[in-house]
Amino acid sequence: MVTKFHDYKYERPDLQQISKEVSELIEKFNAADSAKAQSKVVDELNKIFNHLDTMETLANIRASIDTKDEFYDTERNFFDEYDPVITEINNKYYDAILNSDFRFELEDLYGRQLFALAENELKSYDSSIKELVQEENRLSTRYSKLLAAAEIEFDGKVLNLSEFGPYMQDSDRNTRKEATLAVQGFMGDKLDEIDDIYDRLVKTRDKIAKTLGYEDFVELGYVRMNRIDYDRDMVEKFRNQVAEYVVPLVTKLKERQRRRIGLSDLKSYDESFDFLTGNAAPKGDTEDIMENGAKMYKELSSETDEFYTFMTDRELFDVEAKKGKEGGGYCTFIPEYDSPFIFSNFNGTLDDVTVLTHEAGHAFQTYMSRFDVPEYQLPTFESAEIHSMSMEYFTYPWMDLFFEEDTDKFKFSHMADNISFLPYGVAVDEFQHIVYENPEMTPAERRNEWKKLEEKYLPHRDYDGIEPLVDGSFWHRQGHVFGAPFYYIDYTLAQVCALQFWQRANEDFEAAWKDYVALCKLGGSLPFNALVNVAGLRSPFEEGSLKEVIEEADRYLEAIDDTKL
Repeated sequence: MVTKFHDYKYERPDLQQISKEVSELIEKFNAADSAKAQSKVVDELNKIFNHLDTMETLANIRASIDTKDEFYDTERNFFDEYDPVITEINNKYYDAILNSDFRFELEDLYGRQLFALAENELKSYDSSIKELVQEENRLSTRYSKLLAAAEIEFDGKVLNLSEFGPYMQDSDRNTRKEATLAVQGFMGDKLDEIDDIYDRLVKTRDKIAKTLGYEDFVELGYVRMNRIDYDRDMVEKFRNQVAEYVVPLVTKLKERQRRRIGLSDLKSYDESFDFLTGNAAPKGDTEDIMENGAKMYKELSSETDEFYTFMTDRELFDVEAKKGKEGGGYCTFIPEYDSPFIFSNFNGTLDDVTVLTHEAGHAFQTYMSRFDVPEYQLPTFESAEIHSMSMEYFTYPWMDLFFEEDTDKFKFSHMADNISFLPYGVAVDEFQHIVYENPEMTPAERRNEWKKLEEKYLPHRDYDGIEPLVDGSFWHRQGHVFGAPFYYIDYTLAQVCALQFWQRANEDFEAAWKDYVALCKLGGSLPFNALVNVAGLRSPFEEGSLKEVIEEADRYLEAIDDTKL
């Protein structure tokens, strides 16, 4: 009998009892006379941690599916409030393994990465910042709920932010502009509140960092993100390469788009409209997309067939946009049920298919690397995004199932959009560096810094005077900036790796796929550059790697007569 997601049992964990059990096991661990004996205690500890993680994950999923569900809203708030307590419980374990008399034997058993992650955990938290972390969590949740609660009257309907997607791609320019004005009317009404939430977040995070002895939150942010084998100087050099090699290509692509859709000038509300004959959109409804997904993954490989069947049998997808549902998409993992879970907001655009393949890439990785070491279940973020973005390319041969006669349109748009994303992605990263290096900036000063970054990385962008966009507020809808600081450069680093898989798949699909599956099986057992190396890829930080894949993508796009699509 298959247990479906709605039957996955939730109960609020008794943190006091769990803390007591963990403390007793830590005493047992410290008293053990061998690495083998300690490893048995680690197994017992991991069962407790997996249970705790399962409960928190279930609460977060169900609260994000329906932000009006009072029970799960309360439970998510509970975890926000007690997140520092949970961290303290986990850190007892990390402190014990780092100071074990048998550490070298344990490193041989579990791998060095576990200990590097443990070191970062201990460096990023102690009890002195407990109340500050609680405040950080409350502010982040407040932002998510504020945007999820949007109810905007448009086209005779009441829409949330996710439901505006199709209007932004409408063939009628006035519709696109009016949809943008409607959304920005809401964002303008909330401008001061969002600015205030972020201002409080910045100051709270800065205080956390300085309390822990860091120069600024950037330094702590890198520790939190587990950037084990690269640093901020390497990231800055990568951003500079994007400015040098990618920005000119994106400017060229936007000019092609302007000519293709017959405009004298391209406004920001035109950027999502690709073809006069209409953007590529999946044929059929949600059910059709999911059924085509099943066919695609059955044909791609035995592993993906098994994975997708596992997901559908257990109803581990929640993909349709609906009232009260948080925006965006994500994949997470529910340890006690060995289950990935995919959340998204289908809205009738090509994004429905890309979010399916993207989040399925994450989910496939977690399915293939169900480790006994919980810390290895999910890689660090930039590594995790390789799996998701590469899956988007590996599924290219099956896109006709979704788009039929518009498949070539989809592929052109997908590649052009992925390349165009890179400058935006690094702009978001540089913005956060500026903000956290200068935490006393006013909200207006931050928005002014964003305007400067748009001039540097997005010189083509024209907001047509629409407020508050012209005032530098575009980033207000970028949830990562609020909830996951410094989690954005990761997408750009991973895209460079994914494009390499695309190149290799064009030359030898089976060999590239084999390396991809091997990478997925490694999960988070190695840091980023080490995983990239094992997969036979070049690190994005390696001089020339970005330039090479960008030139290949440029040749691919140049070979397509987009005026005929």
